[in-house]
Amino acid sequence: MDLLKSFIDLFLNIDTELAKAVAAYGLWVYGILFVVIFAETGLVFTPFLPGDSLIFTAGAIAAFSGELNIWILLGVLIAAAILGDFANYSIGHRWGRAILDSGKFKRIIKDHYITDTEAFFERHGGKTITLARFFPFIRTFAPFVAGISRMDKGRFLSFNVIGGVVWVTIFLSLGYFFGNVPFVKEHFEVLVLGIIGVSVLPTAWHAVKNRLDARKSGASQAAE
Repeated sequence: MDLLKSFIDLFLNIDTELAKAVAAYGLWVYGILFVVIFAETGLVFTPFLPGDSLIFTAGAIAAFSGELNIWILLGVLIAAAILGDFANYSIGHRWGRAILDSGKFKRIIKDHYITDTEAFFERHGGKTITLARFFPFIRTFAPFVAGISRMDKGRFLSFNVIGGVVWVTIFLSLGYFFGNVPFVKEHFEVLVLGIIGVSVLPTAWHAVKNRLDARKSGASQAAE
């Protein structure tokens, strides 16, 4: 329960928690941010880590405290995003099918996560690797599924780089340019929750739509 409470506190107070980390660890915070973003995009077992909200918050702290350099942040986080996706692709390519077939990670890698990601691939093709950056959970599973399906490595890398650069640049810039606005500073927790909610909505919509389509298809087959 304490671990769960700490995790909830991190999401609700991500600005103050990150500010504390900056004060406590100094330059090591760049390394911590790299590890979190790398893990969120690169390890299929950690899709729950903060991505959008953490990048936004890092940009905001760089703006109103000056203790983080925005250009170093940009380079570190883009590198983490690109390397994370490539690591996840490599895991999927080499061990993905064995991981899914073993059933040992069913509590984390739920079937509908893979199904939703595969449906996303069917709809958007290779550019899913770029678009998935803006969809929590799907951005973690997209490179993994791409690896399992043996997507061409060069093609994957091109979409990976584009997606990583665009994703980090957008959220870091939004945090940097709006994080110092008085209204934003006063309602930062609400804004972070809003970012999380908005980013989760498309994923939830796709999941609901896929289930409704599956039910319609099942009903049609039963009628026949």
